[in-house]
Amino acid sequence: MNKLDELKNFIDSMQSDYEKFFVKGKNAAGTRLRKSLQELRRMAQELRNEIQKVRMERKGSKSESSEQSSEG
Repeated sequence: MNKLDELKNFIDSMQSDYEKFFVKGKNAAGTRLRKSLQELRRMAQELRNEIQKVRMERKGSKSESSEQSSEG
């Protein structure tokens, strides 16, 4: 499973606590929801870091390729 699917599934898993808090007024569900949102934030940050790493790797390999073609 890729990271985006993991995020989607995690958000879907928060649905019941969202409804329990906002519709039924259960405060404990709000606590669980806040905890889940913090975890979602962590997961999103990991994905952002991975994206940045891939971008830098591509940028590095692109500049290496252009250097090799200009030398040849």
